[in-house]
Amino acid sequence: MRDHKIKNIESSLLSDNYYILKKFSFDYLMSSGKWVNQMREVYDRGDGAGILLYNTLKKTVILTKQFRMPTYLNENPDGMLVEICAGMLDKDNPEACVIRETEEEVGYRLKAVKKVFEAYSSPGVMTEKMHFFIGEYTDDMKVSSGGGLEEEHEDIEVLEIPFSEAIDMLNQGDIHDTRTIVLLQYAQIHKLLD
Repeated sequence: MRDHKIKNIESSLLSDNYYILKKFSFDYLMSSGKWVNQMREVYDRGDGAGILLYNTLKKTVILTKQFRMPTYLNENPDGMLVEICAGMLDKDNPEACVIRETEEEVGYRLKAVKKVFEAYSSPGVMTEKMHFFIGEYTDDMKVSSGGGLEEEHEDIEVLEIPFSEAIDMLNQGDIHDTRTIVLLQYAQIHKLLD
């Protein structure tokens, strides 16, 4: 059921080049009881799913490193970002997405994953809801070198690093991806690798 505090929603398409960017105009009922007209641009790129891969025996995690143009345009000198394995939901569910993306990006075929939560990525401008997972991997699950899909022009470096090193990178400000920060902190709080 939609909120009764919003009415007269109008939208116009600004771009559908890669994802969809729309301009919305609507009337919003303020807590003071006054109706005001507001305008927002909303970017709809679909929902995503990401996973922190961890190995309890080796006390390691798998992260990725790849070029991200928006970060390059906003004070990231080389545009490279250390991240969890993640992707957009295509026509599959979040669990199937992280299993598929794990094999494509880092070369591991997972047996099981656990969803830990979901959250909106940037709710002031994007519709995207991110589904967060954790998954334990072992060396025998390795089926390829990973690196992403060539047809999607992915160029992904796979990083298997000690969990303690990942936490040091986090504490030193070397990890700038919110999804990765959240899942590394989840692993710390829940003592996944203690």
